[in-house]
Amino acid sequence: MEKKWWHDKVIYQVYPKSFNDSNGDGIGDLPGIIEKLDYLAELGIDIIWLSPVYSSPMEDNGYDIADYYAIGEQFGTMADMDKLIAEAKKRDIGIMMDLVINHSSDQHQWFKESKKSKDNPKRDWYIWKDPAENGGPPTNWRSVFGGSAWTFDQQTEQYYLHTFAEEQPDLNWENQELRQELYKMVNWWLDKGLAGFRVDAISFIKKGEYKNLTPDGEDGLAEIHSLTANKEGILAYLNELNQETFSNYKIVTVAEIYPDKSERMKEFVGEGGPFDFIFDFRHTDLVMRPDSNWMREKEWNLMKLKKIFNQIQQTYDEDSRVALFLENHDQPRCLNKYLAEENINRYSAKMLAAVFMLMRGVPFIYQGQEIGMTNVKYESIEDYNDAASIGKYKMALENGHQEDEVLKAVWNRSRDNSRTPMQWDDSKNAGFSSAEPWLKVNSNYKDINVKNVLADPDSLYYFYQDLIRLRKESGYSKNLIDGKYEEILEKNQDFMAYLRIKDDKKIMVIANFRDENIELELNYKLKKLILSNYPDSKERLKSDRDKIKYNFRPFETLVLEVE
Repeated sequence: MEKKWWHDKVIYQVYPKSFNDSNGDGIGDLPGIIEKLDYLAELGIDIIWLSPVYSSPMEDNGYDIADYYAIGEQFGTMADMDKLIAEAKKRDIGIMMDLVINHSSDQHQWFKESKKSKDNPKRDWYIWKDPAENGGPPTNWRSVFGGSAWTFDQQTEQYYLHTFAEEQPDLNWENQELRQELYKMVNWWLDKGLAGFRVDAISFIKKGEYKNLTPDGEDGLAEIHSLTANKEGILAYLNELNQETFSNYKIVTVAEIYPDKSERMKEFVGEGGPFDFIFDFRHTDLVMRPDSNWMREKEWNLMKLKKIFNQIQQTYDEDSRVALFLENHDQPRCLNKYLAEENINRYSAKMLAAVFMLMRGVPFIYQGQEIGMTNVKYESIEDYNDAASIGKYKMALENGHQEDEVLKAVWNRSRDNSRTPMQWDDSKNAGFSSAEPWLKVNSNYKDINVKNVLADPDSLYYFYQDLIRLRKESGYSKNLIDGKYEEILEKNQDFMAYLRIKDDKKIMVIANFRDENIELELNYKLKKLILSNYPDSKERLKSDRDKIKYNFRPFETLVLEVE
């Protein structure tokens, strides 16, 4: 296996709009991130992934780009961007940008040109189709954000396709001229010294056959995924992208990919693949994605979750990696996702941290995850900003659901759960801004904030710091970076446990997922307790010559060296 420079790195995602506001306009910005670089360096992270800071109308919080070569004025200037790259580099931190090239904003000059006439030179840079025979949309596809994936243009009397919001028209990757323009832009950014790219929604660049599907929801539409995600031929485009851009730089790339089968995931990563590694969403989809009905809760249990985690770990070859994550800007907070509300505490939060951080892969920590930020419950849909939540809220009401029922679904599913302002201290607006923030601060900020966790030696923040050091700067680093992953206790309904094996060392991670004491006997010889989420586990841990017997407390997690 060839060791890559990024194999031992830890990546921290910053959602710039919500991270730190330096100029008092209620919106986070690039100078605000620079102000907090020392905080991130102290945590121990190596790369910052920035959600989009390009020029944008912000219909989808920056994932609708109007100019790939400009910084959005709310975030600062290109000089600020250059300074961020330079200041981060002084602290041995790289900057990873979000690359959004499945679609642009409808305010991008390319789309404005494309819209002018059917014979405009840039008409084919987007996907235009004639109406169906009844004058309606060309197909019955539902966009990811709800409603038809097609929008009619009165001037040219055709529809354009948008996988996401109507303000986000899909780029036509069949057009070679467009592709070359995108590659030129990617190289322009890489020449600035980026550490890499997180590639957004790239699954959708190769479209399938334009035909109607069997309706799968109350609106009579069909989810767009099945005909526009990871279609045959997509690898030709992705390999070309890699050859023209990524492969010519010492960078790391991670892609948002939704392959339908495990075998196909390998095609996108490792030696010969277009990306270094990908996000595998099977564990988040198990808990959150309700297939075609947004209002329907998904039932899951620990056995299903363990099975998925094991499948993810077994999917990738020795020379490849997976992105380890529990949260991002599109996901609710992990404490609410994987724990009952009454079970959220420092022990359960540390349990989740250890379980995901010590698997095989590259860990991603999302802003606020390291201090235990939680979901928000706004009293009205008017307080929400997330286009997907608002669209599906309206759709659910139209389909006859009650307002309180739908709002509860928003509480559980909204992307705004992870986008509330970073909670720095217990002052007004959680120390995020001197002005009213663009999105309301979570009401629990007086208890959950950076100032509090830094003052508490037993806090979740320091536990994450310990986990990072364990991965990068300990005698167990080889195990945790390159070691084999082997699931154990697979039939146990209370515990998740696995081994990380490298050479003559064997590390065991074992976590009690229950809010109760459970005694367990393990047929392993104990060598050393490496880490625990309780301060006194070492004193309580007893070991016979060939067995470990231990009474695990609620959510207690042990990291052990065993023979």
